[in-house]
Formats: sequence, C-alpha cells, structure tokens
Amino acid sequence: MVQIGNEWDNILKNEFSADYFQKIEQTLETEYAEHEIFPPREDIFNALRYTPYSDVKAVLLGQDPYHGPGQAHGLCFSVQAGVTPPPSLRNMFKELESDMGIPKPQNGCLTSWAQQGVLMLNTTLTVRRGQANSHSKIGWTRFTDTIIKKLNERETPIVFLLWGGPARNKKALITNPNHYILECAHPSPLSAHNGFFGCRHFSQCNEFLMAHGIAPIDWTL
Repeated sequence: MVQIGNEWDNILKNEFSADYFQKIEQTLETEYAEHEIFPPREDIFNALRYTPYSDVKAVLLGQDPYHGPGQAHGLCFSVQAGVTPPPSLRNMFKELESDMGIPKPQNGCLTSWAQQGVLMLNTTLTVRRGQANSHSKIGWTRFTDTIIKKLNERETPIVFLLWGGPARNKKALITNPNHYILECAHPSPLSAHNGFFGCRHFSQCNEFLMAHGIAPIDWTL
C-alpha cells in the first residue's frame, strides 16, 4: 500500500485499493525491473508528500516526468539542484522574470513552491528513459483525475494553472465556482510563443489568492 504520510492517505485510500491502481503497481514492478524508469520509485508521489490536501493554494499540472537521467524527482517541471534546467523550465523562468521581475534562479529545483502550497502534479507520474508519454496509458490519468476531483470539492479557493493540452484536458473536472482556472500554451519551446509568454499567470495567481485572503506564493527560488 502506498504511504504518502499526510491526509492524502485517507483521501485517496479507495484509489490505492482499487483494481486499476493495483494494475498500475503490477505494471511498475515489471517496468522498474526491466527498464530505466523515472522518477525513482521513492519519489513518484512527492507532489502529494510536499503539499498536503489542506495546504493546496494552487495546482500546477504537467504532462509526464522528465525522461532524462537525474532530472525527474516527482514535482512537475522541477529538476534536482545541480541539474541543468530543461527548455520548458527555462521558459518558465523567462516568464517569471517578465511577469514579476524575479531574476533567473541558480537552479531548477522547485521544492519551495510545493512547500508553500503549489501542488506540482504531472498528469502521468512515471516514464521510461528517453520515451515521453510511455506510461500515459497505464492508469495514471484516472488517478490524477481523482486528485483534481477531490480538490474541486474543496470550498477554499484554489488556482488551477493549466499549461498545454494534457493539463487543459482536466478543465472539465474543475466545476466549483470558488476556484480559478488559468490556462495557456505549454512552456515548451514548441509552443511557448503561442500564448505562454506574456500570460502573467504567476502574478494573476497571487492576485486571486490575496483577493480571497490567502497568502500569495513567493515565486523566488
């Protein structure tokens, strides 16, 4: 049984015992034994570990983990300290500087955002080395759909940042009018110029939080 170590354990207990989740676990047993899979097994659920349910102020949805060695550690878009930020993350830093005047950080580890209440969730939580979307069909999307539905039930307002197609596909799950949806193109170099640059989502997120009496996110790294 998965152990997150906070209230997510109780909120998701029915998922962890469901047949489809058992199939995910069985698939992962084989995949980790026969292939190089990212992130390391102990990091798969880091997004939930770093950001308990009641602490969520914003949700940043990614696609699947980075598939290069040493990059993924269970928080979407984030890389371990000392790892060169990938292009999408570099574009996020460009937008952050343009939007809020925050200079480019020294590394790409976004743990501090997660600790402040940004749930940094990928729609798929594992991937084979060098094979983007290789685990997109093993059941993870049902699991992450449930996480979004559970957050949608919350009365306290949440900002949902939906960047790119896989994230925007979750929009239909966010029906509670208390919440605020910000959506645009993915920060990938392939699409960032189609609406990600200039979106001002970092400042808009904080403006919404403050308007509802919630402390803003310090996006500085």
